[in-house]
Amino acid sequence: QVQLVESGGGLVQPGGSLRLSCAASGTILSIKAMGWYRQAPGKERELVATITSGGTTNYADSVKGRFTISRDNAKNTVYLQMNSLKPEDTAVYYCNAFVMVYYGASGYYWGQGTQVTVSS
Repeated sequence: QVQLVESGGGLVQPGGSLRLSCAASGTILSIKAMGWYRQAPGKERELVATITSGGTTNYADSVKGRFTISRDNAKNTVYLQMNSLKPEDTAVYYCNAFVMVYYGASGYYWGQGTQVTVSS
């Protein structure tokens, strides 16, 4: 089994910064990709950013230029540096990983979510 442990959420003023971390552990042969998603009340969960094991990144248009996703493959950890935060960034942020548990078997795993609140 795979577990994702998140940290770094909290309260920040508009224009401020936060850094989220997510570490994967458990029965893991390799992690093909990791990412961050978010969900605001009454809205669908949406992509924030993803990164492959090779370092290819993808960002939602709403966060381009403000957020940076990165990985430490040796630690099976993904980070999300969030700068110039806006009130509309307020949401529960979820870590995701596409994991190969053993050869021929892989799937998506989710963290529990961490609250990010950008107050006016």
